[in-house]
Amino acid sequence: MKTFIIAEAGVNHNGDIDLAKRLINIASMAGADAVKFQTFKSEYLVKIDAKKANYQIENTKNSETQFEMLKKLELNVKAHKELIEYCNKKKIMFLSTPFDLESLKLLNKLGLEIFKIPSGEITNFPLIREIAKLNKKVILSTGMSKLCEIEEALEILIHFGTTKNNITVLHCNTDYPTKFSDVNLKAMLTMREAFKINVGYSDHTLGIEVPTSAVALGATIIEKHFTLDRDMQGPDHKASLTPIELKEMVKAIRNIEIALGDGIKKPTQSETKNIEVARKSIVAKTFIKKGELFSEDNLTTKRPATGINPMRWSEIVGKEAKQYFSEDELIEV
Repeated sequence: MKTFIIAEAGVNHNGDIDLAKRLINIASMAGADAVKFQTFKSEYLVKIDAKKANYQIENTKNSETQFEMLKKLELNVKAHKELIEYCNKKKIMFLSTPFDLESLKLLNKLGLEIFKIPSGEITNFPLIREIAKLNKKVILSTGMSKLCEIEEALEILIHFGTTKNNITVLHCNTDYPTKFSDVNLKAMLTMREAFKINVGYSDHTLGIEVPTSAVALGATIIEKHFTLDRDMQGPDHKASLTPIELKEMVKAIRNIEIALGDGIKKPTQSETKNIEVARKSIVAKTFIKKGELFSEDNLTTKRPATGINPMRWSEIVGKEAKQYFSEDELIEV
């Protein structure tokens, strides 16, 4: 099964439509399936006096409020239409995460078929309910969540109209960047077992090891932030992949998909030629006379596997030799 790879541009466009297009170019060239932005009206998202998260303070290095920071990162309706058109041109899916009801209405009007519920909105009943009513594909991110909170969000989605097979739950940690010791990737498997649902992983670690590992564990969706340059001013750049790293991640994931195979244990076509060379046959350990009984003392096993399979050892031992055998000669019965 092909992993759906979301290149998360988020707000790394810094409010610049041309930078947003450059990010789309990067995601498309890297081979991602979708590029995702964030859709919000700051007035509906955050109180005017709300403080920034610690990672936002560290990465923006100024005294502005969260509201002031976010206001500069909004994309208006015209920008959305322009970016969707540009994504179509670059043959990559446009996605955006709605953070409020007005933004949800806009994205639905623009024809989006997949709706992402971000980690911070997993307890936002009105938003989850309205997304559920659309009965579109839903990606539910679960950073900061306990299993019972995820269960409650899933119940709301299903109760208000979204079918279970249209939902994918993403394991996530919302620290930017996430320490390896805080990833807890096995929690993705816990959710799959608990809810019998498709799972994926939204990654905020540095590097590509963890999202690649998530694919090996069964993630059907991978989401990863990327940027033009990690030294740019903005809240998410520091925990994002560079363009080269994004391309490497996509390549690594595609290689893992191939390597996972079909799960049937059998010799591959490429290794069949090695069976005769690497396995052994039953051969004479010493000179064996005609009429002599084969025994543990006069038999051994050696390459190549052009004679009797050593798994027939017990069957051969005790039989009478029908001819003379020189040392190292393949045994025949």
